[in-house]
This record gives sequence, C-alpha cells and structure tokens, in this order.
Amino acid sequence: MTTLLVVIGLIALVLSLLLPFAVRPLLRRLGVIDIPNTRSSHSTVVLRGMGLAVSLAILVALALSLATGLVAVDRSLILVILVLVAAASALGWIEDFRGLSVRVRLATQLLIGAVGTAALATTIDDSSYWWIPVGAVAVATYINAANFMDGINGISGMHGLVVGLFYAWAGVLSDQLWLTVAGLVVAAAFAGFLPWNLGRGFVFLGDVGSYLLGASIAAIAVTGLLAGVYLEYLLSPVLIYLADTFTTFLRRARRGERLSTAHRQHVYQRLTDTGLSHVQVSVLVSVLSALTGAAGFVLATAPAPLAVSASLFAAAVVAVYLYSPRIFRAAARRRVAAGA
Repeated sequence: MTTLLVVIGLIALVLSLLLPFAVRPLLRRLGVIDIPNTRSSHSTVVLRGMGLAVSLAILVALALSLATGLVAVDRSLILVILVLVAAASALGWIEDFRGLSVRVRLATQLLIGAVGTAALATTIDDSSYWWIPVGAVAVATYINAANFMDGINGISGMHGLVVGLFYAWAGVLSDQLWLTVAGLVVAAAFAGFLPWNLGRGFVFLGDVGSYLLGASIAAIAVTGLLAGVYLEYLLSPVLIYLADTFTTFLRRARRGERLSTAHRQHVYQRLTDTGLSHVQVSVLVSVLSALTGAAGFVLATAPAPLAVSASLFAAAVVAVYLYSPRIFRAAARRRVAAGA
C-alpha cells in the first residue's frame, strides 16, 4: 500500500511537471494571458491558465487512487472531492477564458460547495445536512482566499505543497487513508507547478489554478471535518492565508473602498513593496503557515498547559505576519540610514 501511495504521488508530480508542455501552446492559441493592472506584482504580459495542467494532474491521480484500489474504504469521499475540484476548476477556466460577473462566480462557488457538502452528508452521516450552508460558505470563502492570495510567483504552489503535506500527515494520524491520499496528491501536483512558475519563462496558474487550490483545500477540510478529523489539523495550516484575506477585507471595508476593485493591500503584497522578492515572501508565508500548522497539530491532542502554549504560539505567528510589512519597512529604513 505504501508503494502504491508513493506511485500515485509521483504520478501527480510528473503529470504536473510535463502537462504544461501540452497546455502552454493551447493557452497561447486561445490568448489566455494576464495583463498587468493595479493589483499585479508583475509588469509584463504573462500566460495564465496553467492551473489547467495542475488540475488534470490532481484529477488523474485521484481517479487512479480509486481505480487501483488504493482507497478501498471511503472511496465515495475521494469521488466527491474529485467532482467538486473538477467543477471549481471548470469555473475558474471559464473565468480565465471568457470572464464572468462577480455575482455569477460567487453564486456558482456557493452552489458547488453546497452540492458537494450535501453529497458528503449523504455519504457520511444523514444528520449532517445542517453542514450544507457551512460547507457552501467554506468552499466559496477559500476559493476566493486562494484567488486573492495568488498574486506573486511561488506563493500558491508553495501553499498547496505545505497544506497538502499537513493534510497527508493528518490522514496518517487519524488513520484515514483517503485524507493521506488527497493531501499527498495536492502537495505533489502543486510542487510540480513550481518550476514553471519560478523559472525564467514563468507562467501563472490563473483562476483555474487558484480556484483549484482553494477548492482542493476546502473540499478536503470539509470532508475531514464531517469524517471526524480534528478541526485543528484542518484549520491550522491555512491560518496565515485566512488572516491575510480577512484583515485586508475588513481594512478596506472600514475605509469604504469598493471591495470588487483591484488593489495591492494584502500583507504579502505590502511585503514585496518593502523590497523582498516574490520567492522570499512566498517562502516566508509558507514557513509561517508550517509553524501554525505544527502548533495546531500539537494543540489537537495536547494536555491543557501545552494546548494553551500552542494556541498562544500560533496567535503570535499570525500577529508577526500581519505586522511584518512594518517590521521589514523599518529594517529597510535603518539600513538606508546606516548607509547615509
């Protein structure tokens, strides 16, 4: 079983590395490009939509986990995740290729989340139907969080890698193989995208990729929660993304800004404005996400004193991240003053 698990992970990785060779000409032919705007952290026209390759890698690997019998128990959970991820990816592709109104996108995201959660409730526990609105909001929220955070090179690929690995380990600790498989496949597929995103001829995930990332993580998290996995295992690796998204949203709402307009006010964007490179910021976000993830894993099963310490540590990590632009800006000013 371990060998087959590794093989499935390698298939996701290799497909994500190789499929862009086939997808890139398609994107060029269709004219799926990203034109810089006020939100952008790049200054040149770039191909977007390469998330299509990552999506295919994940879907094929998940399908193979079912076809090979790797996931012999809870097969329906993998199937629901597969369908939900495929639907979200399709929505993102339509947005990349043709464009959709905000209302249509949000309504469809909520519908995808609601239908997916309803299917899970039917599969896992008939008394779980009250989770349907919760699941709908969770899926739509994290799809948009991943989309908002997909603004610099490396950040989404690293996020998928980090969260996927934590979810895979959560599956091991919870003795739920479906979770290990799903987490490993997501981690491997997004790892395979990183060379394309960080290389000299870099390309972007596009909405198909950011929707894929958000839907994959949300689908696994909602499924895990309904299946009895500790909430701490599922929530802790995504705290940094959620904190950045919600604090930015609240800050802009308080200022009376139009929330649908492009902007560069996310913490990670302000970090690049301090002089840090895309890779440096992406690594920072990923490391801090790993720290909150580790704290959450300790918190889930720790005795009270250690649980309190883990909670305070996670809160401190989030606080450091939210204030990090000020910290790096102050450090930059000190360097300038010292060199004057």
